[in-house]
Amino acid sequence: MQLGTLKDLYVDELKDLYSAEKQLVKALPKMAKAANTPELQEAFRNHLKQTEQHVARLEQIFQELGVSPRGKKCVGMEGLIEEGNELIKDEPDPDVLDAGLIDKAQHVEHYEMAGYGTVRTYARQLGLDNQADLLQQTLNEEGEADHLLTHLAESGINMEAGV
Repeated sequence: MQLGTLKDLYVDELKDLYSAEKQLVKALPKMAKAANTPELQEAFRNHLKQTEQHVARLEQIFQELGVSPRGKKCVGMEGLIEEGNELIKDEPDPDVLDAGLIDKAQHVEHYEMAGYGTVRTYARQLGLDNQADLLQQTLNEEGEADHLLTHLAESGINMEAGV
């Protein structure tokens, strides 16, 4: 794709986020299954439902733009998910695994927040206010997920992992 305008860059970044979210839809059930703490399992399952909504919002934006969401693979998300898979394969102590899963999930959340913040700003600059609002809604949910993970870590999971 030729990137000649801010709108071209906007669409390209949206496609990257779409790929990232689709990959996450596949990864979150594995993370929930690997987690040992019921609260962490629930957090991953709930975020899966949110992630499916994120995909739907992006599809709505692509429909408004008259553009296909396909055509790009998010290698950043692929790498983050692979790090999580490696952690699971290493079979650490269950408490350490949960602390590590939170770590990997927060890397994902911060990656997504950076992407959504950027495309939200592009949408505003392009006068696409409805799209900017949808992207802000997703950005808010990603931030809430990050805060929940921090709360789970600080309220016991990290302490259970020991020193």
